[in-house]
Amino acid sequence: MAENEKTVASTETAPRARKNFSGKAKGDKREPRERREREASDIEKRIVCVRRVQKVVKGGRTLRFSALVVVGDGKGKVGLGIGKSKDVSSAIEKATTIAKRSMKLIPIVNGTIPHEIIGRFSSTKMLMLPAPEGTGVIAGGSARSVLELAGVKNIVTKKHGSSNKINCVKATMEGLLSLRTKEEIARRRGKSPEEI
Repeated sequence: MAENEKTVASTETAPRARKNFSGKAKGDKREPRERREREASDIEKRIVCVRRVQKVVKGGRTLRFSALVVVGDGKGKVGLGIGKSKDVSSAIEKATTIAKRSMKLIPIVNGTIPHEIIGRFSSTKMLMLPAPEGTGVIAGGSARSVLELAGVKNIVTKKHGSSNKINCVKATMEGLLSLRTKEEIARRRGKSPEEI
């Protein structure tokens, strides 16, 4: 009986593992560095445009650079970012960080989009049509970078309205984000995919 009491007392007074702000024990490692590096290497980056922008202030004009960057893993995840800085390299770096943070998952079925969609942003409309195997990516420069990095292999696109590169990229992203698969629609309606 006395031995049992001693063991209970010893377990109660045993020092607990200290926890850091993330809620994990102090000795726990978060994510292996190799895994993080491998995930980062899977992400491909593409600079869509770099623009020189001027701001007129009391003391004169301040010259800065604006960069639009698209990143994606070619497996359905894509993101875009716009960064501004006094030099080009840091503007691209900022844009890349923002793009990686804002990556979204795009539904892709057999290398193309599930259905026809029109992406709208400002005065730009981007019509996107699913295409059969072997068609390739038929799109303009700015929209092509988004679609290729998302992992779309076959698609036909047509741009209407403004040809501003930022608008085109954002319209393409809006269109891709509003895509829905047959299974997703069936789940929302409470039906089976065969019924739709």
